[in-house]
Formats: sequence, structure tokens, C-alpha cells
Amino acid sequence: MKQANKMNKFSGLLIPVISIFLGVFIGAIIMLITGYNPIAAYTALLNGIFSDTYYIGETIRSMTPLILAGLAVAFAYRTGLLNIGVEGQLIVGWLASVWVGIIFVGLPTIIHLPLAIIAGAIAGGIWGFLPGLLKARFEVHEVIVTIMMNYIALYTANAIIRSYLLVPGERTENIQASASLESPMLQALTDHSRLHWGFIVAILACLIMWFILWKTKKGYELRAVGFNQHASQYAGMNVKGNIVLSMVISGGFAGVAGAMEGLGTYGYMSIMSGFTGVGFDGIAVALLGANTGIGVFLSSFLFGGLQVGSLRMQQQAGVPSELVDIVIALIIFFVASSYIIRWAMNRIKDRKKGGN
Repeated sequence: MKQANKMNKFSGLLIPVISIFLGVFIGAIIMLITGYNPIAAYTALLNGIFSDTYYIGETIRSMTPLILAGLAVAFAYRTGLLNIGVEGQLIVGWLASVWVGIIFVGLPTIIHLPLAIIAGAIAGGIWGFLPGLLKARFEVHEVIVTIMMNYIALYTANAIIRSYLLVPGERTENIQASASLESPMLQALTDHSRLHWGFIVAILACLIMWFILWKTKKGYELRAVGFNQHASQYAGMNVKGNIVLSMVISGGFAGVAGAMEGLGTYGYMSIMSGFTGVGFDGIAVALLGANTGIGVFLSSFLFGGLQVGSLRMQQQAGVPSELVDIVIALIIFFVASSYIIRWAMNRIKDRKKGGN
């Protein structure tokens, strides 16, 4: 039994690694076919991540909202739900945190900054509450509701900004300095990148998710309900309440992801012509990270690095940045098709046994 568990854990770790390799390898073949040098392209990509403190800072900065968006998806998945509304929850969390960052004047940072982050978490949680309630009370599939609520969030946020918060430049005012995550020290260390203290918040969020799910009674209930609702109800658990709570917590993580953008990277919120993409990337981050805290952290580093490094790849090797999107899509494809990799691994194992 222990050996079987070890083998399952090993294959769970190996599949994302194989998926990344296959995505990079097939991406190289596509580059060759289209007339680009994959060695030069990937060298430029790595240089764009590790060659300079500025790029390292930008990679970590890019990771921050991806970690939180990935945690939002992973938390819901661990409790048997599919939260496709992270993008919308992120947007309302961004708006709420910026609003709090603007209207409160004269507060000390020790109060103002946590208050703005909490506002983002509450807004995201409220946006996750409705699909959770509809799922619990009326068995409305959360995927449909969360997808639709992404659009409601986008256009509602734009309408609020345009009606109440708009300043020249199609955006809100800048937040108060007391609500900002910016750090002159971190920016100086990384050659004036946009790195901010939000990456500490993201790391803490990974620990919080792990603690809730694996170290608390409520976390056990949430996982049990996700695994088998009927058995959980028979055991006396509040199935409907736990479904709603799970979506609220998941939305809270997504709302904090938006707060990191509003309080850290930008310091304001603009009128949006479309989605940020961070929420949807969070689905891929969670998928590649096997819906675990450490996995989400590592996969967000990969995705953040690919996003930042693709700019250098385009400049140095002349490779279109869209090819990085193809590589990312290939990685996701192979992770999603993990049963194919498992099948191939089992066939190789069976052949080895037959040979012995």
C-alpha cells in the first residue's frame, strides 16, 4: 500500500515535468518548421528570466497574481468545484482594493494596506458566493455561472469607474501611498523593476491554503464534501454550507490577486477593454501545479518566466511572442492529457517487467 502511494506521488510529480519537456520540445519543432532557431530562441528566453536582476524582479512580480489566481482554482478543485470565474473575482477584488486605497486619507500603512487587501478578498469572496449559493441550493452548475459572472464583473467595474472614479487617462486616481505595496528597496535591488511586497502575500496565501485544507476540521469537511457529498451528508456534515464556503474562500484568493495588481503593480485601475487573462492563466497554473500550494508556486514561476522571457526572445532571436503562447498551450495540453502519459509510462513499465 505504501509503495503504491509512493508510486502515485512519483507519477504525479513526473507528469508535469514530462508535460513541460514535451511542450518545449514540440515548440522547438514548430520553430524549426517556421524558420526560427529554437536554440537561440530558448537561450534568449532564459536570458530574459535570469540574465539580469531587472528580469528576475519582473518574473517574481508576474508570478504574484498568478500564484493567487492558481490557488483560487486549486482550492475550489480540491473541494470538488470548478471555479472558472477567477477572472471576474480578480477584477472586483482589484476595484474594491483600489477604492479603499483611494478614499481613506491619513490612515497609517499598518492599517490602510491590510484594509485594502481585505477589501479585495471580501469583494472576490462575495463574487464567489453567488455561484456557490446557486450550486448548493438549486444545483446550478458553477462553471456556467462563474463564466457568465466574469462578464458581469468586467462591465460592472468599468461602469463604476466611469461613473464615480474616472480621471483623465481612462482610469481611477492613484491610491494613497499608505495603501501601496510598492517598495523602493526592492525596486533598487532589482534595477527598478516593478517588484513589490505582494510576493510575500502570495507565499503566505500558499501556506494558508495548505493549513485550511490539511490542518483544520473545516478543511477536512470541505475536502470530504468534494470527494463524496452523499457520504458527507450521511456523516452529518453541512454539505450546502461547505459548498458555499468553498466558493467564498476561492473567490477570496482571486480577489487578493486583483488587490496585488491594484495596490502593487499599477497603483490604480483602468477602464478595461477586455479581461486581464490572469484569472484564466490561473486555471493552467493550478492544472500544472497539481492543485497543491507548492505546485502552484512552482508552475507560476514557469508561467511568469515565460511571459517575461518572451519579450527578450522576440528582441534577440526575432521569434514572435505568440510562439511562447503555443508552448504554454502545448504544456497545458499534455497536462490535461495526462492519462496518455500515464498510459505510456505503464506500457514502458510492463515491457520492463516482461523483459525481466
